[in-house]
Amino acid sequence: MSMKFSVKVFKGEKYFIARVPELGITTQGRTEKEARRNLREAIQTHLEAMADYAIEHGQVAIDKGQLVRAS
Repeated sequence: MSMKFSVKVFKGEKYFIARVPELGITTQGRTEKEARRNLREAIQTHLEAMADYAIEHGQVAIDKGQLVRAS
C-alpha cells in the first residue's frame, strides 16, 4: 500500500522547514536534505501512532499480521 502526501519545504531564517499539510506535521533541518529526512521520520512516527490508537480503541483488528477488521 502506498500513500501520497504534499510536501512543502522552504528556507526559514536559520533552518529549512518541511511540512505535510494533510497530516499537520512540520519539522526542520539545517539542510533541505536533513529537513526531508526528519520529515520522513515524523510521518512514520505519526502514522504508527495513528495505527496504535486505532488498534487500542477497537477500530482495527489484526491477527497474525493480517488485517481482519477495520471500522
